[in-house]
Amino acid sequence: MEKAISITENPFAKTNGRGKDVKETAVVGLTQTAVVLIIAILVIILGIIIYQGRTKFSWEFISSFPTDGMTQGGIFPALIGTFILVIVMSIAAVPFGTITAIYLTEYAHENSKFAAAVRFSIRTLAVVPSIIFGLFGLGFFIQFVGTGMDSAFNDGQLRWGQPNILWASLTMALLTLPVIIVSVEEALKTIPRELREASLALGATKWQTIKHVVFPGSISGIMTGTILAVSRGAGEVAPILFTGAAYYLATLPGSLSDQFMNLGYHVYIMSTQSSDVEKTMPIQFATTLVLLILTLSLNLVAVIIRSRIRRKAK
Repeated sequence: MEKAISITENPFAKTNGRGKDVKETAVVGLTQTAVVLIIAILVIILGIIIYQGRTKFSWEFISSFPTDGMTQGGIFPALIGTFILVIVMSIAAVPFGTITAIYLTEYAHENSKFAAAVRFSIRTLAVVPSIIFGLFGLGFFIQFVGTGMDSAFNDGQLRWGQPNILWASLTMALLTLPVIIVSVEEALKTIPRELREASLALGATKWQTIKHVVFPGSISGIMTGTILAVSRGAGEVAPILFTGAAYYLATLPGSLSDQFMNLGYHVYIMSTQSSDVEKTMPIQFATTLVLLILTLSLNLVAVIIRSRIRRKAK
């Protein structure tokens, strides 16, 4: 009987109390230090950008065109170009990514070799450098698809076989596609399998189950993941270097076959190719501030949508 009692004793009962408290305090202190460090870095970055860009940031700066060799004026064309890029990219990436995630989660068998190949492709795309997407967009969309469209529909006249906002948006859509697929797939997996089985047992079809059971329960996660993926794409520069971004344009894009200015690319060229880099420093920081506000606004929209959907669900 004594042996049985000794076997069931708590293995942590003999641990030195003081040593345990020291280790616990050290772990808590280490984690708190890491959190404080991350917050401090974020505050320092935001503080520098806000402080350096405060002199230029104004409504006139946002709503006017660049002037004097882009050493004066505003960023209105770059802001509009970024907005159009995000819209077209979202239209191309979100539906396709959502449909792919639905297939992988709801229709593909667990041992499907095709589904395994798709997941492997998604993981591979997720780690490909963004500059590779830009080169792919140049070779495939512009030189192959665009040139073929000009030959077939424009009698060889150059329109689609050159960098423009459509090819840049599709390239960015490919960049964000793995993030959208993974986020939507994880959101769909949060719905218990029992709810699906109960819906099917009541006579609902597979699609009816997805539409009325799976989607309502996972819509907040789907929206959050897709918006965060789109906000990440809004700040990318490398994929659009070869596919549509322009150094300077005196007019706004009139169609999808036109080039465009972009906030991220605008900062890049002003910091590397400006005639007077020091003179444009306030414009660079103010442009970066606008880009941060844009991306943070998209993140805030994701949080608001998620909270409202969860509130309605309750």
